[in-house]
Amino acid sequence: MKKNCRLVSFILIVVMALGFVSACSYIDSNELDGSVVSISDNPVPLAHSPVVLIPEAPGLLFKASDKAVIDYSNTADGYIMVKWQAETDKQLRVLITGPCDTLYTYAILPDDSFNVFPLSDGNGLYEISIVEQTEGDRYALVLGYEADVILEDEFAPFLRPNQFVNFTADSAVVIKAAELVAGMDTTPEKIGAIYDFVVNNIKYDVDFANAVVAGQHKGYVPDVDAVLLRRFGICFDYAALMTAMLRSQGIPAKLVIGYAGEVRHAWVSVFSDEIGSVDKAAFFDAQSWVLMDPTFAATTSSAAALQDFINDNSNYIVLFVH
Repeated sequence: MKKNCRLVSFILIVVMALGFVSACSYIDSNELDGSVVSISDNPVPLAHSPVVLIPEAPGLLFKASDKAVIDYSNTADGYIMVKWQAETDKQLRVLITGPCDTLYTYAILPDDSFNVFPLSDGNGLYEISIVEQTEGDRYALVLGYEADVILEDEFAPFLRPNQFVNFTADSAVVIKAAELVAGMDTTPEKIGAIYDFVVNNIKYDVDFANAVVAGQHKGYVPDVDAVLLRRFGICFDYAALMTAMLRSQGIPAKLVIGYAGEVRHAWVSVFSDEIGSVDKAAFFDAQSWVLMDPTFAATTSSAAALQDFINDNSNYIVLFVH
């Protein structure tokens, strides 16, 4: 019997949508290296502390080959770290499947640096594979590992940076978040300040959005400091920026990728001790805030229409949580 995959009172709806995950057969990580998998291009909480939690790869627990390393020293904190350490001109992917059976596919570069990947499904068994392109959308398994994860805290995967929400202790977004919440005592106040800043200061980049839809930026991953500097972005940028700011303040936040209506979209879910899970509305109201979608709040002129859309759960389909 599959484990109950409830996380922060959020039900993950698994949808394998065309263009998001296609032709994604999965290979068991215990099989021999060289197996071939066909994939397509994709793409009670811990104490709130001013200390920014930064992932590390201490090498206490790891699996390695001559090409790659999986450091699983910190699965209890909700993440693994992976790096490629050989020369190659082929594309590289990291495949992660957790207890909710959603296949997460990430790209990595052969630059000998560690990448951080969250264990978004909570407690349970994860299959982790590093694969290298052979030809076209055919990839060979290079290294695999099965991790039996028991988190120290269910919010742990959503308190640290990862490949999609990437920041360091001295990032501009961390400094800005600290400025925004200075003097505030409660988590809802801090969430509201960060949310209002993102909604009111980042403009939607229509041209870049159209280019992404046209397939001109495959594998795009936000650079949150760059988004803050240029003050323009697409939904992915809005969500990543806000998530990074919240996490830097010790506030558990999830970057959610899926569909709003028929449009691929990204939004934010967050947790506060005072008001619980924030999963379903776009305007800050500590009594009724349930879903935070900063893109819609920043780009719509009709509050009533926005609220009607967001309050209808059928308008949102969740694919991935980072």
